[in-house]
Amino acid sequence: MLTIVYVFNFVDRQIINILGQSIISDLGLSDGQFGALSGIAFAAIYSTMGIPIALWADVGVRRNIVAISLTVWSAMTALCGSAQGFWQLFLFRAGVGLGEAGASPSSHSMISDIFPANKRSTALSIYSLGVYGGSLIGLVAGGYLASAFSWRVAFVVVGLPGILLAIILRLVVHEPPRGMAEARADVSPSSFTTVIGVLRSRKSFRHISLACALHAFVTYGLGSFMPIFLIRVHEMPIQQIGLLFGISAGFGGMLGTYAGGYFSDLLANRYDDMRWHIRVPLISTLAAIPFYWFILIFVDTGSVAALSWIVPAIVGGMYLGPCISMTHGMVGLRMRAMASAVLFLVLNLIGLGIGPWATGLLSDFFRPEFGNESIRYALVCMAFVNVWCAGHYYMASRTLREDLAAAPA
Repeated sequence: MLTIVYVFNFVDRQIINILGQSIISDLGLSDGQFGALSGIAFAAIYSTMGIPIALWADVGVRRNIVAISLTVWSAMTALCGSAQGFWQLFLFRAGVGLGEAGASPSSHSMISDIFPANKRSTALSIYSLGVYGGSLIGLVAGGYLASAFSWRVAFVVVGLPGILLAIILRLVVHEPPRGMAEARADVSPSSFTTVIGVLRSRKSFRHISLACALHAFVTYGLGSFMPIFLIRVHEMPIQQIGLLFGISAGFGGMLGTYAGGYFSDLLANRYDDMRWHIRVPLISTLAAIPFYWFILIFVDTGSVAALSWIVPAIVGGMYLGPCISMTHGMVGLRMRAMASAVLFLVLNLIGLGIGPWATGLLSDFFRPEFGNESIRYALVCMAFVNVWCAGHYYMASRTLREDLAAAPA
């Protein structure tokens, strides 16, 4: 159920990407403005409100928090279809971010209470399949609805069903006991300052959070503008983009997300070395770069480019489960929701907030010289950031074992 909720989370978060060119044309926006709608409008409120909601989740009934959050973001997604200008749509997107802020920290905490540390990366990766399952559905459904009706109808149709799911979630999901996986029930809640103090003392967490942020900077930046790239450069129809790019990005991302958790657990258990939870994201991050460049520079057919995206989607999705798992391994039982919120604060402010916006601004910068090709060069530049990202993964791996050993009992 939590994974299904996360699918709805990303349908509502990411559907704006396939609708981008239609929104730009209808509302008369620049690429930079669209990048702000796709990124910072959502990410600023999503990231900052995640902290107080996570404090609530570490003491409250997490299932109820997820249900309330789902209701709010679904209603705000539907309202996006009524926007008459940039600022109205900006505010509705901020409302989507407010609702979604309560979902992941609460869900992460519940999952880590159920699964022990040697299986947790795989479990969290299964939950994280919602990122790409939701992106797949959003791209395919959004492309069809925008082609058959309009971008406004698309927002309404994908938003409203989440309210029904919230009711089902509240009725059928049970709240797991705190500390069930560790067979502990005597752990008191921790204050915000205590959790921050623990995280600040972990050198590997600082590098993990920055690596995740830069990883998301690339994946969100490229993902937000690939449909626009396929429309402008390859002149593909929106419905075809939604189907082909949605399938490749969605299935590739789901496969990579599961594989990242599975292989991290497998290698860490086989070699008795938890650093494999960081080495797997490090290797996959570097492996993505040549595939990004090949598709953006050398592939000259839109359908081939869209379908080829499955390869960078696989390697680009292998980071999230292991990084969440290692973050939870560094903190106490009643700190997990807050630890996730802090990780996602950094990840989403830099990755989701700035990534699409920076891509749009780069495209606007290149447009006077390259015209419609400007988006190609913007996306190529973004892929370089993966090198910086890999450096932080490497630095995190150097102190990971010591930081895990220092976790509260």
